[in-house]
Amino acid sequence: MQSTDIDAELANWNDLRTTSDDRWGLLMGNGASLAVWKNFAYDSLFDLSQTTRSNPMSRTELAVFSALETSNFEPVLNALKTTMRVNAALTISSSSPRNRYFAIKEALIHAIRSVHIPWRLMEENTLAQISAELRQYHSIYSTNYDLLAYWAVMHAPEHFDDRFDEQATFDAHADNAKQARMFYLHGGMHLVKNLDGTVRKLLSSGSTLLGSFAINALDDVPLFICEGTSEEKLRIIRSSDYLSFCHAQLAQHADALCIFGHALGKQDTHIVDAIRQARPKRIAISIYPRSEAFIAHQKRHYLTLFAEQPIDLTFFNAQTHPLGNPDLLVSASRLKTLGGAAH
Repeated sequence: MQSTDIDAELANWNDLRTTSDDRWGLLMGNGASLAVWKNFAYDSLFDLSQTTRSNPMSRTELAVFSALETSNFEPVLNALKTTMRVNAALTISSSSPRNRYFAIKEALIHAIRSVHIPWRLMEENTLAQISAELRQYHSIYSTNYDLLAYWAVMHAPEHFDDRFDEQATFDAHADNAKQARMFYLHGGMHLVKNLDGTVRKLLSSGSTLLGSFAINALDDVPLFICEGTSEEKLRIIRSSDYLSFCHAQLAQHADALCIFGHALGKQDTHIVDAIRQARPKRIAISIYPRSEAFIAHQKRHYLTLFAEQPIDLTFFNAQTHPLGNPDLLVSASRLKTLGGAAH
């Protein structure tokens, strides 16, 4: 499609899938999470962390974010942990950075739990549907750090390869070509950075993982990128072997690519650059059909992003994709039946 062809027509994803012999990859954005739980529509986890408890972060704690010029928790927590180790080596008291570390981590825990879908609201059928759909792709790239994709993978773990070994430690060589490869481009709530910098995944069950998220063990820093500019996100990615590996996999994805629920805004320039570098043989992008004007606006946006690339672009109705099935959304009646969203 060229820029002169912009209209409000959207293809049906099932037609694209069944009429193509392409081996598809999938890039998932926040729209995939919103299709299940509308509370994922918040703008900033950093801002949310200051309003979800009676004692928000102090000026001293906020000053650490300012000093590091970031609104992401991972580099702040990691810097404080490093400070404690250096202070200990120099026999300097670490009480202040330690207190800041735990206060900031607690703020993160409260913020996450205030917006994340509770496990008790996750229906078995919903996880089964998401898991079955993810298995249709050779490679899945998710920029979401919530637990939905991980829960879906754990629903049938034998079908997925996440590059973690039997000790739940990241191993770039732990490849199983017969399984769908799962890459968390921005980390996830189930991932933590160990004291030595290696990455491991938490092995709690689905029903306990959210409740045990970021338990205040000093050695465990949650590994995920929740906000910030594209440049800042890329700096964090480059500081992690695991995130760098995942990003490199996307930059090498030459097969067809389905992009679902991803705005690819300015904060995701690093993702766009990786796709441009990969030059997939074709790209199919989901658009939610809010109105004809919205559809045309979205098409212009995506066409501009890939205007200089010889890529075959197709746009499809997000509601025709299994991940956009309206039945996945937690209904108001179910919320009422289970007593609201409290954990």
